[in-house]
Amino acid sequence: QVRLVESGGGLVQAGGSLRLACGASANIFAFNAMAWYRQPPGKQRELVASIHHFRQGGATNYADSVKGRFTISIDGAKNTMYLQMNSLQPDDTGVYYCSRGRYVGGGYANDAWGQGTQVTVTS
Repeated sequence: QVRLVESGGGLVQAGGSLRLACGASANIFAFNAMAWYRQPPGKQRELVASIHHFRQGGATNYADSVKGRFTISIDGAKNTMYLQMNSLQPDDTGVYYCSRGRYVGGGYANDAWGQGTQVTVTS
């Protein structure tokens, strides 16, 4: 059973930046894919960004709401995935979750969660 541990959340003003990290207890190159989800207050959890094909440099996908502002990446030597978040807006507020999963039928399917880290963006 893989363990995923997020860090880097916090309180930031609109326009600011944060970098989230997700440390894995196993070799991430053995994973099919990883992703970041978020759950805004009172809303359902949503996919923010995903990455696969790690050994080929990493193919990425982003939700339309974060394209151009967020960047997902991995460091295989550290078994860590990152989410660099720039130009943060109050709508980016929520609990951010690290995910391990795989691509199935062209879509991302989760099979392990981290415990989540809170991101709060003030206006």
